[in-house]
Amino acid sequence: MNRPRLETLEREELEHLQVQGLRRTLARIAIENPGYHAHLGHIRPHAVERVADIQQLPFLTKDMLRDGYPFGFACGSPRDFLRMHMSSGTTGNPIITPYTRADVDQWREVMARCYVVAGVSREDVIQITPSFGLFTGGFGFHYGAEALGAMVIPIGAGRTLMQLQLMRDLGTTVLTGIATYPLRIMEVAAEEGFDLKSTKLRVGIFGSEMWSDQLRKRIEDGLGVRSFDIIGMTETGGPGLGIDCEVQQGIHVWEDHYLVEVIHPETGRPVPDGQAGELVVTTLTREGLPLIRYRTRDLTRVVSRDRCVCGRTHLRLGRFTGRSDDMIVYRGINFYPQQIERLLLQHDGLGHEYQIRLESDAGVGERLVLLVEARPTFDGQAEGRLRRELYDFLGLRPELRFVKEGEIQRPAGKAVRVVDNRND
Repeated sequence: MNRPRLETLEREELEHLQVQGLRRTLARIAIENPGYHAHLGHIRPHAVERVADIQQLPFLTKDMLRDGYPFGFACGSPRDFLRMHMSSGTTGNPIITPYTRADVDQWREVMARCYVVAGVSREDVIQITPSFGLFTGGFGFHYGAEALGAMVIPIGAGRTLMQLQLMRDLGTTVLTGIATYPLRIMEVAAEEGFDLKSTKLRVGIFGSEMWSDQLRKRIEDGLGVRSFDIIGMTETGGPGLGIDCEVQQGIHVWEDHYLVEVIHPETGRPVPDGQAGELVVTTLTREGLPLIRYRTRDLTRVVSRDRCVCGRTHLRLGRFTGRSDDMIVYRGINFYPQQIERLLLQHDGLGHEYQIRLESDAGVGERLVLLVEARPTFDGQAEGRLRRELYDFLGLRPELRFVKEGEIQRPAGKAVRVVDNRND
């Protein structure tokens, strides 16, 4: 099968499309939202002549979008909007993302493209485990699957026993979900004596959370699938911003729809390709909530802008390693939860669930507790090795607390990795 032309455009052609998309987006903002246009400095769309000109524009932040609740940065009136989704809003106002008809069609297109990259076709049976509702995940996976013409099992979140039953009885071949949910499926299967090898699963497409290469291997081994890391967020229109291919050497970003930059989190200046920094996203084809230089806080790097072994030319980002606002500072030491995860999952005697707890005692001061599920095979020698690794690699000497598998609470949505009680 020939690659769709848009996925194999040469760099010059891609950048031409990006300039045209950026001009259209700026023109829409100028017409539909004077306040947003003023934030951008009243820039004239045709003043943008090349991709690098975007660096002249100011950043857009999550706090700005929250302060603009509900439609402060929207482009269009309620009669133009077909639907809306929103972020959870756990730390302030939620972020509302309105969708025009064209936005829904764009979402369908990029999600179908992601499925194809993962080797999914109309012959597959796709089980969708993210929730359907204000969260964007379920609908995005659904739209892309229908565009392919594949059979869809839109079960949504939870009900893991039924997930397993339908997976087996309906012949599911593709499982989609947030990154930690496959772990719950594996746990329930073990508890119920369900043989995952009795299913037809072959592909897993997971995202919405940071997940390490070690966690990826555990999921692939447990489910017997080839996994694909999909990225996207409510603000950009949901999952579909990009996905890694079978080569697994970076996440392809669909550059005909999104222009991405990687900047230094503190200075805001672009960093060289290959250097880690914060991902900034500009949408080129979104109407309801077009984003210009949106600071995502996700940490990544540009792996390559060259043609991939798979044949696609769209640039590749490294898998996300954390969020700049998720960095933990403990007694002068900075670290990210995923750094802890990578060390833990190298030990066969440890489960996949853990929590980093930050506490404060009047007499002791700050205290770092690492709560980890462990199997009976995890002995004192293994514990000693883990302690050495935590100190040698991260400079940490946490209080280690080991509990039996299943004792750490499993939330319905994303896993809770950090509990900070220092200000309670």
